[in-house]
Order: sequence, then C-alpha cells, then structure tokens
Amino acid sequence: MNPATAPDPGDPGSPRSSQVALGARGRIRRTVLAVTATALLAMGCAPHMPSTSPAPPVPRPAGPEEPTRGDVEAWLDGTLPAALETEGIAGATVSVVADGEILTSRGYGYSETGTGYEYGETAAGDVVATPVDPEENLFQVGELSEPVTATAAMLLVESGELDLDTDVTEYLDFAPPSSFDTPVTLRHLLTHTGGYEERYRGRTLLDDGEVDLRARLTTDPPEQVHEPGTVPSRSEYGYALVGHIIERVTGDTFEDHVRENVLDPIGMADSDFHQDTLYDGDTWPSDGYETDDSRPTWFEGSASAPSGALSTTAVDMARFMLALLEDGEGPGPLSSETLDLMRGPGLDADTLGTLAEGPRATLGLLEEDRGGRRILGYGGDSAFFHSRIRLHPDEGTGIFVSLNSNGHDEYSATRVLDAVTEGFTDRYLPAGEDAEDISISPTREEHAAMAEGRYVSSRSSHSTFLAVRDLFEQTRVTARPDGTIVVSPDPTTGAPAAYEEIEPWVWREMEGDRILVMRADDREVRDLGFGAALTMTRVDTVREAPTALTVLGVSLAILLLAALSWPISALVRRSLKGEPRARDGRTARVLTRGAVVCALAATALWAWIVPEATGTWDVAWSLIRSAQGLTLLGALGALPAAVSLVRAPRARERWFRVLAGTVVLAALVGFAWSAAVSGVMAWDITY
Repeated sequence: MNPATAPDPGDPGSPRSSQVALGARGRIRRTVLAVTATALLAMGCAPHMPSTSPAPPVPRPAGPEEPTRGDVEAWLDGTLPAALETEGIAGATVSVVADGEILTSRGYGYSETGTGYEYGETAAGDVVATPVDPEENLFQVGELSEPVTATAAMLLVESGELDLDTDVTEYLDFAPPSSFDTPVTLRHLLTHTGGYEERYRGRTLLDDGEVDLRARLTTDPPEQVHEPGTVPSRSEYGYALVGHIIERVTGDTFEDHVRENVLDPIGMADSDFHQDTLYDGDTWPSDGYETDDSRPTWFEGSASAPSGALSTTAVDMARFMLALLEDGEGPGPLSSETLDLMRGPGLDADTLGTLAEGPRATLGLLEEDRGGRRILGYGGDSAFFHSRIRLHPDEGTGIFVSLNSNGHDEYSATRVLDAVTEGFTDRYLPAGEDAEDISISPTREEHAAMAEGRYVSSRSSHSTFLAVRDLFEQTRVTARPDGTIVVSPDPTTGAPAAYEEIEPWVWREMEGDRILVMRADDREVRDLGFGAALTMTRVDTVREAPTALTVLGVSLAILLLAALSWPISALVRRSLKGEPRARDGRTARVLTRGAVVCALAATALWAWIVPEATGTWDVAWSLIRSAQGLTLLGALGALPAAVSLVRAPRARERWFRVLAGTVVLAALVGFAWSAAVSGVMAWDITY
C-alpha cells in the first residue's frame, strides 16, 4: 500500500467520507467515551488500558516462566509502550491466552491520537486523545482474516460438503486461471500453493458497499505462474476463491455464512467481515496512522473479503485462538480431528521437494517452529494496520497483537510485532537444552556455492508491468569461505543475515533461529524457502539487478545529458556564429532527439505509476498505455540514431559529434534492452 495516496477523510468528496463522518450521535458517543477513559486513566482505575508511558522493562527469568496474568501484564507494560514510542506507532491491542482461558487483553497507545485533523468540520486539536481499548476498538487484521476463512472451509470438509483434494472447478461456476495440467485443489488454496501471482488493482475497498466476490474473481484475474502444490506464496486470490467456494456450496454469502458458523459459535460477537456496518454497533474502529504524529486516515476495507476484510478486537481474537488450541471439546465449532488437520502440515515432499524440510503451511495456519518447539502463527497487513498471532499448541498458549500505524520506516511494525511475539516465546517457552546441539552439515560448502546468486519473491506480479519491481527488490546470497552464507537483505527482516547449514538443504540463522531451506536442480539452487508461505526464486542472469540497473542508470544518465546539451550547444553555436549543421540527416537527428525525450518522459511516468499501482488508488489504463507508448518510441529511437551515424561521413560531421552520436545510440539501445527485460512492455496491463 502507498499511504501517501490516502484520501483526506475530512473531505466531503472523499470515497470514504460517508463512512468516516459518523454524524452527531457517533461523535458525541466517542467524545463521552474518550473523556471517560481519560478520567479513569487519571484515577488509575481504567480497565484493560495501562498507562501509555513506558514502564521499566521486566527482568527476564532465569528459566522458563509459567505465564500468569500478573507477570504477562508486567512484561507487556515493560515492552510495548517503549517499542511503540521508539518506532512511531500510535497504538496497539494485544491479548494472551493460556490453559483454556483469556489470560489478559491490553491496549497501548491511542486509537485516536488527537493530532492532525479528523472528521469533516472537526478542527485540529479538537479531538480528545483516546487510548486503545482491547474490548471496544476494532482493528483491521488484513490477511489474518484467512485462518477464519480456513476454519469455515474446514467445517465444510468435516461435514463432507467439500473435499480437500478435488479439483476446485467442481465447486465453482467459472474456471480460474490455469497454466499447468495439475488441477488446483482446496488443499492448494489453503496452503498458499495455488500458483497465482500477486494482484494489486482494486484490492482496497473505497466505498461503503459490499463486494461482489464472483466479479472480483473473474474480472482480470491474475495468471497462474507456478505449478500447483510446488511453490508456497501467500495468495489473496487463492483465499478469495475459498470464500466463493463456500458461497457456492452453502448458498449463503460468505460474510453471513462465516458469521453464523464460525464467529457466533466461537463467541466473536464484535468481529465481522461485513464492511458496511462498522459504525453501527457498540464497538468502533481505531484510526490508522502513518506514524504516531501524522494525521489519521480512514479504516480501509478489502475488496477480497475472505482474504482481508475481518475487523476484530483483541478479546475476540483471544477467543479465536482458544478455539484453535482446544481439543474439540470447547466452545469452538471444529472437532478434534479437524483441528489436528488444521494444525498439521498440508503438503509433503511429494510436491514441495526439499522445501518440505522447513516450515510449511497447514490448512489455515503457518508453521513457525523455534528452538525445537512447535509454533503456529499468521500475520496480516493493510495500508496502516499490522497484526500477528502466535500459537503454541503443545503448551496451550497463544498471543495476538495488532498495530494501527506503519511507523518510522518499512520495518518498524515488524520490529514491534517481533518484540512482542518472539519476546513472549523467549520468556515463557525458551528453547530446550538440546536445541543448540546441532551439527554442521558436511555439504555446506558445496551447497553454499550452488546457492550464490540473486532471488526475488514468488509473491510478485511476474507477468505484468509491475514485474519491474523485481529489479529493485532482489535478495543476494553470497557464499563465504567457511561454508556459511550471507543473505542480503533477509526478506523477513530487511537486514543482512548469516546462515549455516545444519542438515542438507536446511540452514539456520547464525544470530537467531530462523530457518532457510533450499530446493536445487543438478547445477544450482532454484528456490529459497524463508517460511511456510514465503519462497524466493532465482533470477535469470539478464534480470540480475547489478547488470539491469547499471545498464538502465547509465543509459538514462547519457540521455539526460544529451537532452540538456542540445539546447546549450545550439545557443553556443548561435552566439559564436558557428557553422550550422548539414541538412543531410536532419530528419534522423530530429527523430533521435524526440526519442530521447520520450525515453526520459517514459521513465518519469513509470516512476509515478509503479508505486501508485501498488498503493490505494487504481491507475488509469490510459496512463499505463501512454507510458508504454513513450517507452516504445524511446526504444525505436535507436533506428534513426543508427541512420544518423551511418550518414555522418557523408555529412562530414566532426569527430566529437560522431562520438556523441555513438554514445546516444548505445544509450537508446540500453534503454530498449532495459524495457525488454523489466517487463514494462507486457501486453496485458491488468495488475
């Protein structure tokens, strides 16, 4: 998402203005609640809302610490406020479960900061800062909606209405994209191995209405770029298909079916996939923020409800965690057998190969094992909200945390989420004594050499013009003499990380406990698995960033200098009354100069289109075609540039002009090559 493009929620013409402008009754209720909360905080008796100022960190126990309400709350109070302040996060909501009950639910920071400006006529400074309430504040949890969708699907598997390994076209009223002979099954969709590329256009809901899920799925669908079952890659489209399958089988809307069969039985009364009733109940959405001192934004919706539209509270997410941790005897809707299916790996080495040696997706969750302990988790992101759950099935504990801001940089939210979820695991469920007793694989040097190269995320738009992003978002693997490797940047943290091979094709982070697995052919590593649903695939040599970006950068620099030099040289020649250039070849020179201008204009337009296309607003088709047209004209400029050079001897051009023409020709050829390898000229401009 691109927060810079967010609409002003106070603008009456904003697409979300009708939802954000709550009306007099809503504002009065919010103001009363805010004043009440502020007063309670001042008296020190506000329930579930600790002070937002950082508390002293709680010392780490010498050994495993049994999670108790008092200790967990003290640890959270010593961890979260300081982390929010450091990273520029406005607010957080968190809940912890253990032994079949909600241990605690807490709110930190603010759901409304009182800074910037907010709704319609409300002036800056008139909004009372409102602390996050874990019972009353709704947070948008993004892809964390998917485990709830998976629960609904697994209930239908349990009843026999769906089968995990049947071709999904048996349940659908249309044929989803297919590029391989292997059929897509529900198992593939639930484990993020349907093979679909990423899709951006229209993903954010910018009005108050509900989404026609079938229309969303059938209008400009993404291509299938990986064979089903072979490449784990988080897929919004895949889970949207699951939602429509539920609609087809049950005859209900997805939102109503999940409400009746999942949310209500679990007791998640304040959670919903409906996006047009957010302001109708006793709960209210938290605002979203770029940073803790920025203006508030709207509570964005998702155009693919099954994959990203759940709005929920920390308390409700605690109930959901309990339903996933139970043994089929609690209030949740699933039997113990179905829960075991959901908590076990969904695929094996038959299709994943050596990637199955690392963390795998279950039928609705993701493995995150640490230090020999079994851990299941999931995360979700929207434009401004970032959420995560982490479950320890064997110990019966779980933690949920959600943030309402992006923070100071791209990884601010990740660092806060790590501090809470990994900190909880380290404090209460540390690795066993034998976890460090891991041998080093004798194949490490050979495999390190095979892994050297550059990789891009499988979760990308490989067949559209947005494939150009792969040139700028590559991960490099470097083999070191001792057989270890350096991954830079590590796609999970954004920082370089060193790994050592602990068994063939399985690597462990040397300064941590993350696992990397490799899948290779006879000559080189082709895929890197960094998690249950994150795969990096090797980049073809011509698309490696050092080569492609160097050619593009040098070409553009030459073209820019040429464009600037032409009017300057004309002025100098006129002022010195120099000899005018020969008319022979003038047409070729004019066309060459026009092509240079087109190439520079195309680059500027792409620089605006690409981030905009991956953000909130959709880019007009005409702009994309215009950028492609300018790119084509720039690339074709190599032809008149070559003609001009051929005619240079006849026109008796001076040597420096011949040299300049040669350099410009080389730059136009470099620009054309860059356009070809980057993917911006893809005929299909859906994204």
